[in-house]
Amino acid sequence: MEASANHKYVRGSPRKVRLIADLVRGKSVEDALAMLSIMPQKAAKQVGKAVKAASANAENNHDMVASELRIARIFANEGPTLKRFRPRARGRVSPLLKRSSHITVVVSDEEELLGP
Repeated sequence: MEASANHKYVRGSPRKVRLIADLVRGKSVEDALAMLSIMPQKAAKQVGKAVKAASANAENNHDMVASELRIARIFANEGPTLKRFRPRARGRVSPLLKRSSHITVVVSDEEELLGP
């Protein structure tokens, strides 16, 4: 059985969030949260929130045991970009793109991951 959680409009580029997501993909939820708690990256905290939410959804909505959960799928898609401008020399401007991400985490029982 699977349970998922979406963490939307996270301020941080999807490229940076994907680097963190790649590290925890396939790991157990406990191991992933332990890894994410000691990482210095800002995106690690946001990915940790999404993993905790998916784990809580699995426990409360599907009566799954938290210690048996693994991260089946995790991905970060691009969210909306805030377009701002920075003043430059001689009256010109440069664009600032403040990117955001949508993080999706799917957790599953260990038996489901092994499959037939």
